[in-house]
Amino acid sequence: MRSQIPVNAFPKWKYYFLLVLLSIATLYAVPNLFGEDPAVQVVGLKGYHVDALMQQQVEKLLADHHLAVKSISLEKEELLIRFNQAETQLRAKEVIRQGIKESVSVALNLEPATPEWLVAIGARPMKLGLDLRGGVHFLMQVDVASMVSRRMENDANPNRAPSEAELQTIRTETLDQTVAILRNRINELGVSEAVVQRQGLNRVIVELPGIQDTAYARDILGKTATLKFVLEDHEHNIKDVLMGHPVRGSKIYHDRFQRPVLLKTQPIVTGEAIVSASTSQDRDGQPAVSIRLGGNVALFSKVTRDNIGRRMAVVYVESNQGVNSESVISLATIQSALGNQFQINGLRYEEARDLALLLRAGALPAPVSIVEESIVGPSLGQENIRMGVISVAVGLGLVLLGMAAYYSVFGLIANLALVANLILLLAAMSLIGATLTLPGIAGIVLTLGMAVDANVLIFERIREELRLGLSPRASIHRGFQYAFGTIVDSNLTTLIVGIVLFAIGTGPVKGFAVTLSIGILTSLLTATMGTRSLVELLYGSKTVIKRVRVGI
Repeated sequence: MRSQIPVNAFPKWKYYFLLVLLSIATLYAVPNLFGEDPAVQVVGLKGYHVDALMQQQVEKLLADHHLAVKSISLEKEELLIRFNQAETQLRAKEVIRQGIKESVSVALNLEPATPEWLVAIGARPMKLGLDLRGGVHFLMQVDVASMVSRRMENDANPNRAPSEAELQTIRTETLDQTVAILRNRINELGVSEAVVQRQGLNRVIVELPGIQDTAYARDILGKTATLKFVLEDHEHNIKDVLMGHPVRGSKIYHDRFQRPVLLKTQPIVTGEAIVSASTSQDRDGQPAVSIRLGGNVALFSKVTRDNIGRRMAVVYVESNQGVNSESVISLATIQSALGNQFQINGLRYEEARDLALLLRAGALPAPVSIVEESIVGPSLGQENIRMGVISVAVGLGLVLLGMAAYYSVFGLIANLALVANLILLLAAMSLIGATLTLPGIAGIVLTLGMAVDANVLIFERIREELRLGLSPRASIHRGFQYAFGTIVDSNLTTLIVGIVLFAIGTGPVKGFAVTLSIGILTSLLTATMGTRSLVELLYGSKTVIKRVRVGI
């Protein structure tokens, strides 16, 4: 009587699919093996441009101090110097800081050592979180009391006392708005997987993994910036005002070159009317900021139309941790009536970038101050990575030995599927740009354990069918068939938990949830299709299987 089970129940197209998938996954998982190079980054401050001349100066400084450089490159006005050793990196930072007199930021950094041919196809290593890569931690205090006072001053009925419920609402709204704006600013900074969350009644925690310039980050996070558009006072002599004869309705401002300008105190339009701001270029290809106003701009159009030929100033109003400053960033002659869209010209690239960033992110509702700042150094991050790799290696090694010893040939098959699962997991996280943290490493270890559980369910079901007297081929077929539903049910439950954790969690919890969720999907693939393909490859080609051994 012919067996109802086909000789090889696994179609060829699935073999090709798995082979192609594993090859691509290996290619995109490989960048995680190259590690990172200790590096020093030199960035211009206060409008200073880092150029080729600066690069030559840095190269000479390092050569004079006999510091070996792996590579040096200049991109987007940022100088990046790679080294082979962390000790050389630290010495180079001090040499550059002492030898360069210009206004630059010299920051330690870690840069991926991925070969260029892998980068060209989009194969990059996973991003690392604050605990693995290093970075900066801020604890910021929000001046909620000032917002409460401002709300009371603006109340239509000054004699009415706000209730406790209203006060709590104001506090909550202020903190929520502060968190949202800080998140916007961090997104503009390009920091991935940053943590921004409330703590207590008036504090916010901000963690920026891999940040390269802590001074710049501190500056951007603490600023409250806006603009106002003001006409120049043509009716009075600025020299008289400078000599000590003030003019009512006008005020002396200074531009970036500290030149005095006499402007009206009453603005035409304030920054509250700005709905969008982006960096752009003017007709001459110079940096500019494109502004779009919202609401009724009829007054703005009328005033500019009535003052064609006169000059209008753009005043930059900045509040940084309680310190206010105003400066003229642009003073141009009005050529025609302005509508709701126009450009601010005459800016350097860095000024245009920062101004657009701050205007897009919005002004903070209340002053904030940094009450605590801590830096996680790259060396501590490297130690965490080393310990994390050891934990994964030990866990994986013990599982591989246990499976091989207990399940014999089937255990070796499960081990191959387990290694494939790890490759797929690393590749998936690298491709989607997920950030790996210490909890994420715990998620990897948990994923490997769950993948083994799936194989154990399959193998035990095969053993049970064999004990019932079924043929080896039928036992293998029914083992995979009947264990599949149980595997899906158990993994689906865990996947739902992972999705919930990602939705409501923050920081490390989200990192764990991402790793766990991706790992569940890759485990389902390797534990069912992967293991099945290897079993069928080994036993499916045989017309008659006299004996199959599953376990000791």
